[in-house]
Amino acid sequence: MNRSVPTRLLAAALLGSALALSACASTRAGPVEVTRFLDPAARAQLGQGSIFVTGFGAEDTLELAPYKAAVARELAQAGYNETARTSAGQIAEVRVTRYELGRNGQRSPVNVGVGGSTGTYGSGLGLGIGINLGGGGGAQVGTEMAVVIREASGGRVLWEGRADFTASENSPLAERAASAQTVAAALFSDFPGNNGETIEVEVP
Repeated sequence: MNRSVPTRLLAAALLGSALALSACASTRAGPVEVTRFLDPAARAQLGQGSIFVTGFGAEDTLELAPYKAAVARELAQAGYNETARTSAGQIAEVRVTRYELGRNGQRSPVNVGVGGSTGTYGSGLGLGIGINLGGGGGAQVGTEMAVVIREASGGRVLWEGRADFTASENSPLAERAASAQTVAAALFSDFPGNNGETIEVEVP
């Protein structure tokens, strides 16, 4: 009888460990895949002066608000001073796509009106491809953010970057505000970065 007690305790401990590992796997997230391009002649202009953050084209919707706010915070940390459009020296255009990535790797949109392509600089080079970086274990919720920084006068593109991030659907990082901050922080890490680079940024 006494020998069965440690056995039961060991079995319970192993079961608890398995459940804990399962819980961790079910909320797995990241890393963030980031690709960036910049005009080498414009490096001295990046990370300084005044900037206005807006949605791309006519897609400046309420759904985009947390993403624009996250981008504005990162740009301020990079050295910019956010200001009104009329007094800005540069414009940051933000576009976001939210999607579900199923077990078979198929992408389907979560919402409409915040997604799409981003201008022309660096486009067509494989940016923003949906890759399941969050592991298996069910559906993944993805966030793809693209930002283009232009001169306010003339519209010349100075910098463009995209960040793609997936998290399991029951992860706190799948929530809109959390994913916005996650992709923005990764996108602007070590800003402006190097022209044509693709990096992976781990999620804390």
